[in-house]
Amino acid sequence: MNQIRIMITDDHPMMREALRAALEEEPDLTVCCEASDGLEAVEMTEKFQPDVILMDLLMPDMEGLEAIRRIIEKKPQTRIMVVTSLEDDEKIIAAIQAGALGYFPKTAPRSYLLEAIRRVADGVPYLPSGIAQKLFSGLRKMKTGPLSDPAQEPLTERQGEILKLLGEGRSDMEIGIALHLSEATVRSHVRNILLRLGLETRAQAVAYAHKLK
Repeated sequence: MNQIRIMITDDHPMMREALRAALEEEPDLTVCCEASDGLEAVEMTEKFQPDVILMDLLMPDMEGLEAIRRIIEKKPQTRIMVVTSLEDDEKIIAAIQAGALGYFPKTAPRSYLLEAIRRVADGVPYLPSGIAQKLFSGLRKMKTGPLSDPAQEPLTERQGEILKLLGEGRSDMEIGIALHLSEATVRSHVRNILLRLGLETRAQAVAYAHKLK
């Protein structure tokens, strides 16, 4: 069984300890490192190459939002899930736009956390319905929608198929199986889809796919 290597980033030692305890009994999950602030998270990402980063937003020295931006800038395929008690929708959406693949409230049950980590590890966005709705609304309010630019190239038939499957919550592996493609090829298509639609993150592509339904 391939283990999912996780980094916990939170400035409260008790919260890091609680998250570690919630994960350590799962045979497919292992905590490879911990960080107490955003700056340390950037450094630990380089050193340990975790599969999933659990990221708090409110921390000293460097907040989680800036850490997400720096990590994604260096390693765009990094899978980050915001785990926070913060209920500021604007900051949560900003984190998703910066590259986070999911959001998980600290008040939610442990079983949901395990599901969220496994989904994010598979490249599938994890968002509570209320946050997802706000993200969709934000896309609708974009002044220049992706398809409103006449100079923009349309998606190919294959890219359209992949976008549809993204909207269904499929992982890269599941899309590859469905379309008889390698995961690397699927990831390449997803990058091209983001470029053609003028989007920045996979979560935005999922929201865009829902918008087309």
